[in-house]
Amino acid sequence: MNRRHDIDALRVLAFGLLILYHAAMLYVAPVSDWGFHLKSSHLAEWLQYPMLFLNRWRMELLFLISGLAMHFLRGKTGLPRLAWKRTARLLLPLVFGMLVVIPIQPYVQGLAEHGIEPGFLAFLPHYWTHGYRDYGLTWNHLWYLPYLWLYTMGLLALLPVLESAPGKRFCARIRQLHGIPLLLLPALPLFVIGFLLRHRFPETHALVGDWYAHALYATCFIYGYLLGTDTGLWRELARLRGLSLPLALGCFALYLFLDKFAGDLLGGSSLTPAHMLIAKALIDSLRYLYCWTAIAAVLGWGHVLLNRPFRWLPYAREAVYPWYVLHQSLLLLVAWWVVRLHLGPVLEPLLVVLGTIGGCALLHEYVIRRTHWLRPLFGLDASPNSRAAQTLLRPADDIA
Repeated sequence: MNRRHDIDALRVLAFGLLILYHAAMLYVAPVSDWGFHLKSSHLAEWLQYPMLFLNRWRMELLFLISGLAMHFLRGKTGLPRLAWKRTARLLLPLVFGMLVVIPIQPYVQGLAEHGIEPGFLAFLPHYWTHGYRDYGLTWNHLWYLPYLWLYTMGLLALLPVLESAPGKRFCARIRQLHGIPLLLLPALPLFVIGFLLRHRFPETHALVGDWYAHALYATCFIYGYLLGTDTGLWRELARLRGLSLPLALGCFALYLFLDKFAGDLLGGSSLTPAHMLIAKALIDSLRYLYCWTAIAAVLGWGHVLLNRPFRWLPYAREAVYPWYVLHQSLLLLVAWWVVRLHLGPVLEPLLVVLGTIGGCALLHEYVIRRTHWLRPLFGLDASPNSRAAQTLLRPADDIA
């Protein structure tokens, strides 16, 4: 089995988009809909549209890629050993990040809101002990790690069923999807989840009670595991890429239009409950059809264009996890310094992005990857020369 370079590359690119997305959170308006730890004075409403374009599928794609990685990691590894490896790989960086990396974020937010006194070292004990009610211990952008751990443990518990004879027959039927059904049917469970749960249980990233997020992301995680390395499905996604991309773009355009004008089209203030339900169902159907067709397009085009051994890929693959842990804290730290310089709507965001990327690159290259005891705290093998780090047969046992 050859290494799937396209999966590695998609993981790297997806987390790269995450940095740009969080940088844009500093500048997108209105603040009531796009709240963030810190906001620049240079706000732009037009940023909503490219961010919505990404927002409707970016986390779903990451969880799907994580499910793909679990398919590779399963191999012949026993379930207890795999559970222990994934627990250490996901929860150790989470705990370290919450205690050491994340505190910068509530500190910057507290300064911006005049809720705390300056002095980071004096702030830390209050953060660790919840001395400040609104700026206490949190996982902020690292919420992905406990969610991924939860779905991983759930999948491991389910594997004996999936790997039984009836389970294998069920998976085989799923993998027989092709043509238009492959672009439509996987969107149906996502639509049902969204229609039934999204408004009742808004996404909180608090783990407990976050039923909509769990149902949506766990489903995408299972999709990734079922997709695995099935050559027929990947060949079909590649064949359908010329259809999935325009279909996704059309769904997104129509979704935006109806989300803004559906009320007027159906009668404005005189909407009946039945009309409201129809409008909600139509908008949700477009939202989740866009989500799945966008993912299908990314996977299909990625399989065709990215499944090759790029020279930059091994290094970038290792860098993904440390950059993920570091990026939002560095982003807010750089922004806190730069925003107060009033450099204008072009130079300011450029310096914020470059400062964040530069900080991640320097810390990863010259501190994290060269310090053996630090490496596991950022999700890396203790030694870069370990057997696990050198394997060429599967995606690295990293964040995904």
